[in-house]
Order: sequence, then C-alpha cells, then structure tokens
Amino acid sequence: MSAKRPRTLKTVTGAGGTSETYDLAIDPTRSTLSTAVRVAKLAEAARIDALFTADLLSFGAQGAIGSQEPLVFVSALSQVTSRIGLIATVSTTFHHPYNLARLFGTLDHVSNGRAAWNLVTSSLGEENFGPGGLPSPEDRYARAAETLEVVNALWDSWEPGALTVGADGRVVLRPERVHPINHSGRFFDVAGPLNIPPLPQRRPVQIQAGQSEAGIALGGRYAEMVFTSLPDLDTALDFTRKVRGQAERLGRAGGLPLILSSFHATYGATEEEARRLVREKRESTDFERGRALVADMLGGGVDLSDLPLDATLPESLLPDITSVNRRRGRVDIFTGYARQGYTLRELVIAAQDTGHWAAAGTPEQLADAIEERFNAGVLDAILLGSLADPRQHDFVVNGLLHELRRRKLVTEDYTGPTLRENLGLELPPRTGAPVRDGQGATTA
Repeated sequence: MSAKRPRTLKTVTGAGGTSETYDLAIDPTRSTLSTAVRVAKLAEAARIDALFTADLLSFGAQGAIGSQEPLVFVSALSQVTSRIGLIATVSTTFHHPYNLARLFGTLDHVSNGRAAWNLVTSSLGEENFGPGGLPSPEDRYARAAETLEVVNALWDSWEPGALTVGADGRVVLRPERVHPINHSGRFFDVAGPLNIPPLPQRRPVQIQAGQSEAGIALGGRYAEMVFTSLPDLDTALDFTRKVRGQAERLGRAGGLPLILSSFHATYGATEEEARRLVREKRESTDFERGRALVADMLGGGVDLSDLPLDATLPESLLPDITSVNRRRGRVDIFTGYARQGYTLRELVIAAQDTGHWAAAGTPEQLADAIEERFNAGVLDAILLGSLADPRQHDFVVNGLLHELRRRKLVTEDYTGPTLRENLGLELPPRTGAPVRDGQGATTA
C-alpha cells in the first residue's frame, strides 16, 4: 500500500468574467476567449491546479460574470491546455440531470479527465427560465440533491469492463455491463443508462457553492469540495465544523468536503504600499451605488436610500433569514456585521468583497494569513486573483506562490494526469450498477 500523500494547499484562479470580454466582443480580429487562453496558459505554466468560471444568469449581474457560458468556455480552454483542471459553474435549478451528466461527461472526455462541476442552486435568473418565480431555498436544494443522485447514477451506469479491446484492436461493447438507473423521484423520471462512454475520472470532481443550512446539508452529503464565503477565521471554523460534522455523521471519509475559499488580496511590495492601495480603493468607493449593493447583501428587500452613511442599521431593517429567498449565507454574514455595529459606510466597504475573505500586505504577510487557515484545517484550496493583469500575475506567481512553495504548502508540479488525482480525491463508491468479479459473476 502506498503511503498517504502529505496534505497540501490546492490553488485555483479565475478564467473569465472580466470586463475585457466586452472589449473583445467588439474586436473582429479577436475571440472573446483570447484573454482566457492567455490566462489559462499562464496558470498552467505556474502549475495552478484549476481554472474557475463563475456564472450568473441575469444581464448586468456583477459586471461581465455570466457573459460566457461556462461549459462551452472551459471546453474551449481544454484544447489549449493539458494538465490544469477546469471548473464550470452550472445551476441545478435550471438544468435537467440527464443533460448535466452528458455535458460534464463530455467535458471530462475532451479534457482527458480534468472536469469539475461547481454546483449552484441560483439566487437569480428565474425571469429567464419561466414560467414561475424562483423556487424556495428548500425546493432548490431538494432538486439539487435529486439531481446529484441521478447524475451520479448515470455516471456509474457503465460497469468496469463495459468497453474492452477486441482481438482486432477495436473496441468491444458488452451491453450487459451497461445498466438503466430507472429513477423516479419528486422532480425527475430518468430511465438511463447514460449514452456516452464511461468517463476518464468516472465522476468529475463535485464542488458545491452555498453556506446556508440547506447548503451545508447538501455539501456535507455530496460535495467533494465546498466553495463558500468565509470572511474571517471564526466564521471559517464554524462553517467547517458544521459541514464536516454533517459529512462525518453520514459516514463519509475524514477531511471531506475540502474547503475552497476565495481570497481577495491587495498586494504590495511593502506593507506601506499595500495599505496605501487599500486606502485609495476605499476613497474611490461610490457610496451611493454601494447602498444598493448592501441592500442586495441583505437579501434585496431593504431600503437604505435615506439612511445616513455614518449611522448603524436599526434592527427593524434587518431581515429574518428564514424569510429570505436568495443567498441566505451571504445575508447571515451581513446581518452579523450590522449587529456588530457596522455603520452603513463600513457595510458598503465590506460589500465590495461580497462577503469573501479579504487581506492586504506583502506576499510574505499574505502567506502568513493563508498558512494560519491551512494549519487550522479550514482551508484546503484557495481561489487566487485573476492572472490577466501583469502586476497581479507577478505578485501571485513570483510572490505569493513562490512563498507558499518555499514553505512546502503548495506542490511544485502536478501529481497526476487528472484533476481528481491532483486534488488528492479518492473516488466515492459506485451507485446503481452491480459489480462483477473477474469471472463475470455479479456480486452485491
């Protein structure tokens, strides 16, 4: 038996969602993929583990995020890279599981085993998928759970040995090793089996975004990695305890799910430079537009137009979390800030990072902050800033990553051909299909 690999920090960077997409769209000499291709090659050269694509399904939501369809986008990037993982954000609320199994299965094939699915239940976009409004969080997460049951069963519907090599060197299909799933549930009826060949990873890596109680329940049951907003160490400790406690109660392996945090870093060659950049950013904040952003962080049903910037929010303006239909985890963070006595001005400043972890300093100081969370067991993977900007690329690759590697927190190179291997994730047990012994007999 091989020795277990030491725990190391995994690294992710954004592949799209920048305003440059719009610049590229009006340039007939370039593709809207041009910047992402450059970023993907830089990230792979830096041995970053995966590229991440976000998605929002409404016009104007957080700038250019959602301006490119994630699965098509990363499929294209798979052809200009060979080792880096490809994470696509796709909603279970607005997609059918049979299509999702085929789409992510195909991505896994065209990338030779580098696919990952960041599952979201969506907090907006329902106006484009009518009729009907946005389902309740409880219904969205129930649909997500059933979607995962169906998708995993479809991916497992091909037994090992269903495809073999014949005497003439060509493939031989053994149809008795490919099984229907015959799923009938609250949301879906799916007969199966999946009509694409078994996947290189068998299952793409499953990531889940969400930190409400329903999100924690889903992540604890199914996710191999959770992507969430953890602005401070205490919040990270509390969330990790809850989601891993849920996983442990369900009999899952220790250390699951892995914790992926977004890191909003302000880099400086010196501490003084980093502080100056933070100060300049705050001085350029549009506080009037920021009122609407804070209202969104509080669930969208709050009118802050007449509240003085240096006033605290009265309790009467803070929503009951159970009455909020969107982003309950984010609402919980910002109602917590308000109850701590943040003024509206301070809330606007905090909202610029939308509840994510923010820090400023030299690469060494930022590495200290990362190492603290890593050693506390609440950080397994980190979403670094985009590499599109040359200054940021230099600080991330030649500064922060160099320092993290010096401390042996991040590996120097990829450890395997698939994303699953690079993340150190074992395959979960198969579902649905029987398993046969070497003589072809069926076993339980």
